[in-house]
Amino acid sequence: MKLFVSAAMFFLILNCFATAQTLIRDSCKTAAAKDPNLKYDFCVQSLEQDPQSKTATSLTGLVLASTNNAGSKTTNVKGIVETMLKNKTYPPGTEPELRTCVELYNGANGSLNEALMNVKSRDYRSANVHLSAALDAPSTCEDGFKEKHATSPVTNENNVLFQKILIPLAFTNML
Repeated sequence: MKLFVSAAMFFLILNCFATAQTLIRDSCKTAAAKDPNLKYDFCVQSLEQDPQSKTATSLTGLVLASTNNAGSKTTNVKGIVETMLKNKTYPPGTEPELRTCVELYNGANGSLNEALMNVKSRDYRSANVHLSAALDAPSTCEDGFKEKHATSPVTNENNVLFQKILIPLAFTNML
C-alpha cells in the first residue's frame, strides 16, 4: 500500500511539473510571437529556473512569478551598481549616470510592486502601466551613458533586466 501511495504521489508531482512546463513553453511561445523584443529561449529558461514559475497553474500565476523574478533581478542590478559606486570601480566620468541608474532601479522596483498588487486584484490594465514603467528603467539607464558617449559598465545586466521585465508585461497583455 505504501508503495502505491508513493508511486501515486510521484506521478502527481511529475504531472504538475509537466503541466507547468507546458504552460511556461506555450505562454512564452505566444508572448514571443506577439512581441518581437521577447526572446523565446530566454523566457523559457528564465521561468524554468524559477521555483515559483514551476508551480504555476495559470497564466496569472506566471505573471506573478515572473514579476517577482523581475523584481529580484532589479534589486540585484541595483546592488551591482551600488557596489561599483561604493568601491569606485566604474569608468571615469560615469558616476552621475550610475547614480541615475540606481534611482531608476528604485522606481522600477516600486512599479513592479504596484504591478503585483494590480495583478492580484485582477486590474491588468494598471498592471500593464506599471510594468511598462518598470521596463523603461534599463533602457533609460543605458541612454544616459549613450548621451555622454560613454560605455555603460552594466549593459549586459540591463539587457537581462529588460527581458526579465518584458516577460510579465507580455503575459499581462495576454490576459
